[in-house]
Amino acid sequence: MIGNIIAGLFNPPAPPLSINYLVVAAGGGAGSLGAGAGAGGLRSTVTATGGGGTLETALSLSLSTNYTVTVGAGGTGGGSANGTNGSDSVFSTITATGGGAANRGANGSSGGSGGGGGYLNNAGGAGTTNQGYAGGTGTNNGTGTYMTGGGGGANAVGANAVVGTLTSGNGGAGVAVSISGSSVTYAGGGGGGAGQENGQPTGIRGTGGAGGGGDGAQVSGGVPQVGSNGTANTGGGGGGGSYLGGTGFSAGGAGGSGIVILKYSNLFTISNPGGGLTLSTSTSGSDKITTVTAGTGNVSWA
Repeated sequence: MIGNIIAGLFNPPAPPLSINYLVVAAGGGAGSLGAGAGAGGLRSTVTATGGGGTLETALSLSLSTNYTVTVGAGGTGGGSANGTNGSDSVFSTITATGGGAANRGANGSSGGSGGGGGYLNNAGGAGTTNQGYAGGTGTNNGTGTYMTGGGGGANAVGANAVVGTLTSGNGGAGVAVSISGSSVTYAGGGGGGAGQENGQPTGIRGTGGAGGGGDGAQVSGGVPQVGSNGTANTGGGGGGGSYLGGTGFSAGGAGGSGIVILKYSNLFTISNPGGGLTLSTSTSGSDKITTVTAGTGNVSWA
């Protein structure tokens, strides 16, 4: 008995393996004369989470056990009418939902945050509870100028298009999270694209939301410009493309890829059994912070 007590003093049991996390899904893609696409859903145990929700709870995990990690790929944009939703990001039991696509002349797709609505008075797509917000509504002026809604962000709805100023909606803002040791904003919605028939007043693009949202496009110098991509590893939505009658449609932007960040005691060491993940680990005081920027695979701690 005494020997066991002495051994316990020199070899105390390891503390529980508690993992704080930020899981951001990929942003949606925007189509030609598309609205702004929605940001990827954001789930976090540190600083703030998406959709105005309550902070999530750290996961209590076991040593020498594999836990799945997936970093979502951004939704496709391009010259076709439709973008696609972003892909989900996953850590263990936590799934963040990919951002909603933005399509020409259609309602925005639902997602982690919703895609914006098209120029035919279309509604924005719904966001996911505790992950992100809805997209804005698109419209037109009735004589051939077209405006679209902004994509939803993790911290705010996408803005509606405004007929009076011929302006497409800005993307909703993302959420600032300090899990990495500094404040970084993630999951901003894409700005709405704008267009017009030849000879009609110029539609004004919407700008991307803070947190990697791509800017929408408009006609400039007689040429339909291309929507901007969402920023990689932020989950930002793609910006909508533009249109000029007699010239054609330009491409919308792709969504930004997601990210997974894990924070845990520096008494533990993480590994990636079997590979498949792009990750890096740093130390901050008594914690380690592992950032996963691409791939699908497993992580384990010892």
